[in-house]
Amino acid sequence: MTTETLPPISPTPADWAPRLKTGRLVLADGSVFEGFGFGATGTALGEVCFNTAMTGYQEILTDPSYAGQFITFTFPHIGNVGTNAEDQEQLPPGENFTGARGLIIKADITQPSNWRAAQHLDTWLKDRGIIGLCGIDTRALTAHIREHGMPNAALAHAQDGVFDLPSLKAESAAWPGLIDQDLAPEVTTNENANWSQTSWVFSEGFGESTDTTHHVVAIDFGVKRNILRLLADRGCKITVVPASTSADDILALQPDGVFLSNGPGDPAATGSYAVKTIQKLMETGIPIFGICLGHQILALALGATTTKMHQGHHGANHPVMDYTTGKVEVTSMNHGFAVDGDTLPDTVEATHTSLFDGSNCGLRHKTLPVFSVQHHPEASPGPRDSHYLFDRFIDHMATR
Repeated sequence: MTTETLPPISPTPADWAPRLKTGRLVLADGSVFEGFGFGATGTALGEVCFNTAMTGYQEILTDPSYAGQFITFTFPHIGNVGTNAEDQEQLPPGENFTGARGLIIKADITQPSNWRAAQHLDTWLKDRGIIGLCGIDTRALTAHIREHGMPNAALAHAQDGVFDLPSLKAESAAWPGLIDQDLAPEVTTNENANWSQTSWVFSEGFGESTDTTHHVVAIDFGVKRNILRLLADRGCKITVVPASTSADDILALQPDGVFLSNGPGDPAATGSYAVKTIQKLMETGIPIFGICLGHQILALALGATTTKMHQGHHGANHPVMDYTTGKVEVTSMNHGFAVDGDTLPDTVEATHTSLFDGSNCGLRHKTLPVFSVQHHPEASPGPRDSHYLFDRFIDHMATR
Protein backbone atom coordinates (compact mmCIF):
# COMPACT_ATOMS: atom_id res chain seq x y z
CA MET A 1 0.00 0.00 0.00
CA THR A 2 1.35 3.33 -0.95
CA THR A 3 0.47 6.70 0.50
CA GLU A 4 0.14 9.84 -1.51
CA THR A 5 1.41 13.11 -0.21
CA LEU A 6 -1.23 15.69 -0.98
CA PRO A 7 -0.12 19.14 -2.03
CA PRO A 8 -0.87 22.02 0.30
CA ILE A 9 -4.24 23.67 -0.19
CA SER A 10 -2.46 26.81 -1.34
CA PRO A 11 1.13 27.97 -1.51
CA THR A 12 2.40 29.80 1.56
CA PRO A 13 2.64 33.47 0.59
CA ALA A 14 5.57 35.56 1.70
CA ASP A 15 3.37 37.85 3.77
CA TRP A 16 2.50 34.91 6.01
CA ALA A 17 5.92 35.28 7.59
CA PRO A 18 5.86 36.28 11.27
CA ARG A 19 5.00 39.96 11.66
CA LEU A 20 6.95 42.27 13.89
CA LYS A 21 4.89 42.84 17.03
CA THR A 22 4.90 46.58 17.37
CA GLY A 23 2.43 47.01 20.24
CA ARG A 24 2.35 46.20 23.93
CA LEU A 25 -0.22 46.51 26.70
CA VAL A 26 1.52 46.35 30.08
CA LEU A 27 -0.73 46.10 33.13
CA ALA A 28 0.25 47.42 36.54
CA ASP A 29 0.43 43.85 37.85
CA GLY A 30 3.11 43.04 35.28
CA SER A 31 0.91 41.19 32.78
CA VAL A 32 1.99 41.85 29.19
CA PHE A 33 -0.12 41.49 26.04
CA GLU A 34 1.84 41.54 22.79
CA GLY A 35 0.25 42.56 19.52
CA PHE A 36 0.45 44.86 16.56
CA GLY A 37 0.30 48.61 17.01
CA PHE A 38 -1.69 50.93 14.78
CA GLY A 39 -2.90 54.48 14.97
CA ALA A 40 -0.52 56.87 16.73
CA THR A 41 2.90 55.83 18.00
CA GLY A 42 4.18 56.44 21.52
CA THR A 43 3.00 55.51 24.99
CA ALA A 44 -0.17 56.36 26.89
CA LEU A 45 -1.33 55.59 30.43
CA GLY A 46 -4.90 54.81 31.42
CA GLU A 47 -7.43 52.41 32.88
CA VAL A 48 -8.43 49.39 30.79
CA CYS A 49 -12.14 48.58 30.41
CA PHE A 50 -14.06 46.42 27.98
CA ASN A 51 -17.06 47.35 25.86
CA THR A 52 -19.48 44.75 24.49
CA ALA A 53 -21.12 46.91 21.81
CA MET A 54 -21.06 45.51 18.28
CA THR A 55 -21.61 48.83 16.51
CA GLY A 56 -20.92 52.52 17.03
CA TYR A 57 -17.20 52.38 17.77
CA GLN A 58 -16.63 55.95 16.58
CA GLU A 59 -19.30 57.31 18.91
CA ILE A 60 -17.78 55.26 21.73
CA LEU A 61 -14.23 56.41 21.09
CA THR A 62 -15.31 60.08 20.99
CA ASP A 63 -17.45 59.92 24.14
CA PRO A 64 -15.71 62.26 26.63
CA SER A 65 -16.79 59.90 29.43
CA TYR A 66 -13.96 57.60 28.27
CA ALA A 67 -11.25 60.17 29.01
CA GLY A 68 -8.47 58.42 30.90
CA GLN A 69 -9.40 54.95 29.62
CA PHE A 70 -8.39 52.35 27.06
CA ILE A 71 -11.33 50.56 25.46
CA THR A 72 -11.13 46.84 24.78
CA PHE A 73 -13.80 45.91 22.26
CA THR A 74 -15.07 42.37 22.81
CA PHE A 75 -16.54 42.36 19.29
CA PRO A 76 -13.61 41.26 17.08
CA HIS A 77 -14.26 43.31 13.93
CA ILE A 78 -13.76 46.99 14.67
CA GLY A 79 -13.03 49.58 11.99
CA ASN A 80 -14.61 47.89 9.00
CA VAL A 81 -17.17 50.67 8.44
CA GLY A 82 -14.53 53.40 8.55
CA THR A 83 -15.08 56.82 10.12
CA ASN A 84 -16.75 60.06 9.13
CA ALA A 85 -17.18 63.62 10.35
CA GLU A 86 -20.71 63.06 11.70
CA ASP A 87 -20.48 60.08 14.07
CA GLN A 88 -18.54 61.66 16.88
CA GLU A 89 -19.74 62.79 20.26
CA GLN A 90 -17.16 65.15 21.72
CA LEU A 91 -18.12 68.80 22.07
CA PRO A 92 -16.71 70.79 20.45
CA PRO A 93 -15.13 68.66 17.71
CA GLY A 94 -11.95 70.70 17.76
CA GLU A 95 -8.26 69.90 17.63
CA ASN A 96 -7.99 68.65 21.22
CA PHE A 97 -9.40 65.15 21.35
CA THR A 98 -11.31 64.43 24.57
CA GLY A 99 -12.35 60.79 24.24
CA ALA A 100 -10.63 57.47 24.89
CA ARG A 101 -6.85 57.30 25.24
CA GLY A 102 -6.55 54.11 23.22
CA LEU A 103 -8.33 51.07 21.87
CA ILE A 104 -7.61 47.35 21.89
CA ILE A 105 -9.12 44.94 19.37
CA LYS A 106 -8.73 41.35 18.21
CA ALA A 107 -8.58 41.47 14.40
CA ASP A 108 -6.74 43.72 11.98
CA ILE A 109 -8.74 46.63 10.63
CA THR A 110 -10.03 45.83 7.16
CA GLN A 111 -10.66 48.35 4.40
CA PRO A 112 -13.81 50.39 5.13
CA SER A 113 -16.98 49.01 3.61
CA ASN A 114 -19.74 51.53 4.22
CA TRP A 115 -21.29 54.24 2.08
CA ARG A 116 -20.76 56.85 4.79
CA ALA A 117 -17.06 56.04 5.31
CA ALA A 118 -14.79 59.02 4.68
CA GLN A 119 -11.58 57.93 6.41
CA HIS A 120 -9.85 54.72 7.51
CA LEU A 121 -9.95 54.18 11.28
CA ASP A 122 -6.15 53.89 11.39
CA THR A 123 -5.74 57.33 9.80
CA TRP A 124 -8.47 58.77 11.99
CA LEU A 125 -6.62 57.54 15.08
CA LYS A 126 -3.30 58.96 13.90
CA ASP A 127 -4.91 62.36 13.36
CA ARG A 128 -6.10 62.37 16.98
CA GLY A 129 -3.03 60.90 18.64
CA ILE A 130 -4.79 57.72 19.75
CA ILE A 131 -2.84 54.47 20.06
CA GLY A 132 -4.37 51.19 18.91
CA LEU A 133 -3.40 47.57 19.56
CA CYS A 134 -4.66 44.52 17.67
CA GLY A 135 -3.81 40.85 17.45
CA ILE A 136 -4.12 40.06 21.14
CA ASP A 137 -6.49 37.64 22.86
CA THR A 138 -9.20 40.11 23.86
CA ARG A 139 -11.15 37.29 25.51
CA ALA A 140 -8.25 36.66 27.87
CA LEU A 141 -7.96 40.38 28.64
CA THR A 142 -11.71 40.64 29.25
CA ALA A 143 -11.56 37.62 31.59
CA HIS A 144 -8.66 39.28 33.43
CA ILE A 145 -10.73 42.44 33.93
CA ARG A 146 -13.75 40.47 35.13
CA GLU A 147 -11.62 38.62 37.68
CA HIS A 148 -9.31 41.38 38.86
CA GLY A 149 -11.13 44.60 37.98
CA MET A 150 -10.20 47.40 35.58
CA PRO A 151 -6.40 47.70 35.72
CA ASN A 152 -4.13 50.66 35.21
CA ALA A 153 -1.89 50.08 32.22
CA ALA A 154 0.57 51.44 29.70
CA LEU A 155 -0.32 51.12 26.01
CA ALA A 156 2.67 51.44 23.69
CA HIS A 157 3.22 51.42 19.92
CA ALA A 158 6.74 51.43 18.51
CA GLN A 159 7.37 50.73 14.84
CA ASP A 160 10.70 49.01 15.61
CA GLY A 161 9.04 46.67 18.12
CA VAL A 162 11.51 47.60 20.86
CA PHE A 163 10.03 48.24 24.32
CA ASP A 164 11.42 48.86 27.79
CA LEU A 165 9.00 46.56 29.60
CA PRO A 166 10.28 47.24 33.17
CA SER A 167 9.84 50.95 32.56
CA LEU A 168 6.34 50.48 31.12
CA LYS A 169 5.38 48.34 34.11
CA ALA A 170 6.70 50.97 36.52
CA GLU A 171 4.80 53.73 34.71
CA SER A 172 1.53 51.82 34.75
CA ALA A 173 1.95 50.96 38.43
CA ALA A 174 2.69 54.58 39.29
CA TRP A 175 -0.24 56.04 37.35
CA PRO A 176 -2.75 57.28 40.00
CA GLY A 177 -5.86 55.86 38.34
CA LEU A 178 -9.33 57.42 38.21
CA ILE A 179 -10.26 57.45 41.90
CA ASP A 180 -10.20 61.04 43.21
CA GLN A 181 -9.58 62.34 39.67
CA ASP A 182 -11.65 65.28 38.42
CA LEU A 183 -11.41 65.03 34.63
CA ALA A 184 -14.26 67.40 33.80
CA PRO A 185 -11.89 70.38 33.32
CA GLU A 186 -10.16 68.41 30.54
CA VAL A 187 -13.35 67.88 28.53
CA THR A 188 -15.71 70.76 29.33
CA THR A 189 -16.36 73.74 27.10
CA ASN A 190 -14.31 76.83 27.88
CA GLU A 191 -17.18 79.29 27.51
CA ASN A 192 -20.94 79.45 27.16
CA ALA A 193 -22.14 78.15 23.81
CA ASN A 194 -25.49 77.83 22.07
CA TRP A 195 -26.63 74.52 20.56
CA SER A 196 -29.36 74.17 17.92
CA GLN A 197 -28.46 71.06 15.87
CA THR A 198 -31.18 68.40 15.71
CA SER A 199 -30.96 64.66 15.03
CA TRP A 200 -29.60 63.11 11.85
CA VAL A 201 -32.19 62.05 9.28
CA PHE A 202 -31.49 59.70 6.39
CA SER A 203 -30.81 61.57 3.12
CA GLU A 204 -31.11 64.90 4.96
CA GLY A 205 -28.37 64.92 7.57
CA PHE A 206 -28.60 67.08 10.68
CA GLY A 207 -31.20 69.80 11.04
CA GLU A 208 -31.52 73.03 13.00
CA SER A 209 -34.13 73.86 15.60
CA THR A 210 -36.05 77.04 14.94
CA ASP A 211 -39.16 77.33 17.10
CA THR A 212 -38.19 76.78 20.74
CA THR A 213 -40.44 76.61 23.77
CA HIS A 214 -38.07 75.86 26.67
CA HIS A 215 -34.62 77.16 27.58
CA VAL A 216 -32.29 74.47 28.95
CA VAL A 217 -28.90 75.20 30.47
CA ALA A 218 -26.66 72.14 30.06
CA ILE A 219 -23.77 71.92 32.51
CA ASP A 220 -20.99 70.34 30.48
CA PHE A 221 -19.02 67.74 32.41
CA GLY A 222 -18.23 66.04 29.08
CA VAL A 223 -21.57 66.17 27.28
CA LYS A 224 -22.33 64.01 24.25
CA ARG A 225 -23.64 65.80 21.19
CA ASN A 226 -26.58 63.46 20.64
CA ILE A 227 -27.97 64.33 24.07
CA LEU A 228 -28.14 67.95 22.99
CA ARG A 229 -29.70 66.97 19.66
CA LEU A 230 -32.53 65.10 21.39
CA LEU A 231 -33.24 68.15 23.53
CA ALA A 232 -33.21 70.34 20.42
CA ASP A 233 -35.60 67.88 18.71
CA ARG A 234 -38.07 68.66 21.49
CA GLY A 235 -38.06 72.41 21.01
CA CYS A 236 -35.40 73.35 23.52
CA LYS A 237 -33.17 76.37 23.25
CA ILE A 238 -29.89 75.09 24.69
CA THR A 239 -27.07 76.96 26.37
CA VAL A 240 -24.03 74.83 27.19
CA VAL A 241 -21.96 76.14 30.10
CA PRO A 242 -18.61 75.08 31.61
CA ALA A 243 -18.58 72.53 34.43
CA SER A 244 -17.52 75.09 37.02
CA THR A 245 -20.29 77.60 36.28
CA SER A 246 -21.91 78.90 39.47
CA ALA A 247 -25.57 78.55 40.32
CA ASP A 248 -25.97 82.34 40.22
CA ASP A 249 -24.55 82.52 36.69
CA ILE A 250 -26.81 79.67 35.57
CA LEU A 251 -29.90 81.28 37.05
CA ALA A 252 -28.96 84.59 35.42
CA LEU A 253 -29.55 82.86 32.07
CA GLN A 254 -33.18 82.36 33.12
CA PRO A 255 -33.45 78.67 32.22
CA ASP A 256 -36.64 76.63 32.35
CA GLY A 257 -34.60 73.57 33.23
CA VAL A 258 -31.04 72.48 33.96
CA PHE A 259 -29.35 69.42 32.46
CA LEU A 260 -26.40 67.69 34.18
CA SER A 261 -24.30 65.92 31.57
CA ASN A 262 -22.28 62.75 31.42
CA GLY A 263 -18.52 62.92 31.83
CA PRO A 264 -15.35 61.15 33.00
CA GLY A 265 -13.57 60.69 36.29
CA ASP A 266 -14.59 60.31 39.92
CA PRO A 267 -17.95 61.96 40.68
CA ALA A 268 -16.84 62.74 44.22
CA ALA A 269 -13.91 64.77 42.86
CA THR A 270 -16.08 66.71 40.40
CA GLY A 271 -18.72 67.07 43.09
CA SER A 272 -16.31 69.04 45.26
CA TYR A 273 -17.52 72.13 43.39
CA ALA A 274 -20.58 70.91 41.46
CA VAL A 275 -22.56 69.65 44.45
CA LYS A 276 -23.01 73.12 45.95
CA THR A 277 -24.15 74.45 42.59
CA ILE A 278 -26.75 71.71 42.20
CA GLN A 279 -28.00 72.10 45.75
CA LYS A 280 -28.55 75.83 45.22
CA LEU A 281 -30.36 75.13 41.94
CA MET A 282 -32.65 72.61 43.64
CA GLU A 283 -33.62 75.21 46.22
CA THR A 284 -35.27 77.22 43.42
CA GLY A 285 -37.51 74.33 42.34
CA ILE A 286 -36.18 74.37 38.78
CA PRO A 287 -36.46 71.04 36.91
CA ILE A 288 -33.17 69.13 36.77
CA PHE A 289 -32.29 66.10 34.66
CA GLY A 290 -28.97 64.23 34.93
CA ILE A 291 -27.31 61.47 32.91
CA CYS A 292 -24.34 59.26 33.88
CA LEU A 293 -21.84 61.49 35.76
CA GLY A 294 -24.67 63.99 36.13
CA HIS A 295 -26.71 61.25 37.83
CA GLN A 296 -23.87 60.50 40.23
CA ILE A 297 -23.22 64.14 41.13
CA LEU A 298 -26.94 64.74 41.61
CA ALA A 299 -27.01 61.78 44.02
CA LEU A 300 -24.12 63.33 45.95
CA ALA A 301 -25.98 66.65 46.10
CA LEU A 302 -29.00 64.80 47.53
CA GLY A 303 -26.91 63.17 50.26
CA ALA A 304 -26.01 59.77 48.79
CA THR A 305 -22.54 58.38 48.11
CA THR A 306 -20.80 56.86 45.07
CA THR A 307 -18.42 53.91 44.75
CA LYS A 308 -15.84 52.63 42.25
CA MET A 309 -17.11 49.59 40.38
CA HIS A 310 -15.17 46.37 39.87
CA GLN A 311 -15.47 46.16 36.09
CA GLY A 312 -17.96 48.90 35.30
CA HIS A 313 -20.76 48.85 32.75
CA HIS A 314 -19.74 49.45 29.13
CA GLY A 315 -21.93 48.32 26.26
CA ALA A 316 -25.21 48.70 24.39
CA ASN A 317 -27.10 45.69 25.71
CA HIS A 318 -27.62 46.38 29.41
CA PRO A 319 -31.11 45.54 30.73
CA VAL A 320 -32.55 48.04 33.20
CA MET A 321 -35.83 47.88 35.11
CA ASP A 322 -37.79 51.14 35.19
CA TYR A 323 -40.02 50.98 38.23
CA THR A 324 -42.00 54.04 37.11
CA THR A 325 -43.28 52.22 34.01
CA GLY A 326 -42.83 48.58 35.00
CA LYS A 327 -40.87 47.95 31.80
CA VAL A 328 -37.45 46.50 31.14
CA GLU A 329 -35.33 48.64 28.84
CA VAL A 330 -32.22 47.62 26.93
CA THR A 331 -29.79 50.47 27.41
CA SER A 332 -26.40 51.84 26.51
CA MET A 333 -24.00 52.28 29.43
CA ASN A 334 -20.55 53.65 30.09
CA HIS A 335 -19.54 54.12 33.70
CA GLY A 336 -16.95 52.91 36.17
CA PHE A 337 -18.50 54.55 39.25
CA ALA A 338 -21.99 54.00 40.61
CA VAL A 339 -24.44 55.47 43.10
CA ASP A 340 -24.74 53.42 46.27
CA GLY A 341 -28.51 52.85 46.30
CA ASP A 342 -28.47 52.02 50.02
CA THR A 343 -27.39 55.57 50.81
CA LEU A 344 -30.26 57.38 49.09
CA PRO A 345 -32.07 59.57 51.64
CA ASP A 346 -35.78 59.23 52.43
CA THR A 347 -36.56 62.21 50.20
CA VAL A 348 -35.34 60.28 47.15
CA GLU A 349 -36.52 57.06 45.53
CA ALA A 350 -34.74 54.70 43.17
CA THR A 351 -36.41 54.54 39.76
CA HIS A 352 -34.12 52.24 37.77
CA THR A 353 -32.02 49.17 38.57
CA SER A 354 -29.52 47.21 36.52
CA LEU A 355 -30.73 43.66 35.92
CA PHE A 356 -27.12 42.54 35.49
CA ASP A 357 -25.93 43.30 39.01
CA GLY A 358 -28.70 45.16 40.85
CA SER A 359 -26.82 48.47 40.96
CA ASN A 360 -28.71 51.76 41.01
CA CYS A 361 -29.45 53.21 37.58
CA GLY A 362 -31.90 56.00 38.32
CA LEU A 363 -33.46 58.23 40.98
CA ARG A 364 -35.98 60.99 41.48
CA HIS A 365 -36.79 63.40 44.26
CA LYS A 366 -40.15 62.72 45.86
CA THR A 367 -41.31 66.35 45.88
CA LEU A 368 -39.04 68.27 43.49
CA PRO A 369 -38.91 67.98 39.66
CA VAL A 370 -35.48 66.41 39.88
CA PHE A 371 -34.46 63.05 38.39
CA SER A 372 -31.54 61.27 36.74
CA VAL A 373 -30.40 57.99 35.19
CA GLN A 374 -27.09 56.17 35.07
CA HIS A 375 -27.47 54.84 31.52
CA HIS A 376 -27.35 56.80 28.24
CA PRO A 377 -30.87 57.35 26.87
CA GLU A 378 -29.56 59.28 23.86
CA ALA A 379 -28.60 55.94 22.25
CA SER A 380 -25.43 56.97 20.47
CA PRO A 381 -24.68 54.18 20.04
CA GLY A 382 -27.31 51.87 21.45
CA PRO A 383 -31.01 51.10 21.60
CA ARG A 384 -33.63 53.84 21.82
CA ASP A 385 -35.74 52.34 24.59
CA SER A 386 -35.07 55.28 26.94
CA HIS A 387 -35.82 58.27 24.70
CA TYR A 388 -38.96 58.88 26.77
CA LEU A 389 -36.78 60.32 29.55
CA PHE A 390 -36.26 63.47 27.49
CA ASP A 391 -40.04 63.81 27.20
CA ARG A 392 -40.27 63.47 30.97
CA PHE A 393 -37.86 66.37 31.35
CA ILE A 394 -39.93 68.46 28.93
CA ASP A 395 -43.08 67.65 30.91
CA HIS A 396 -41.43 68.88 34.11
CA MET A 397 -40.55 72.19 32.47
CA ALA A 398 -44.03 72.55 30.92
CA THR A 399 -45.80 72.10 34.25
CA ARG A 400 -43.49 74.23 36.35
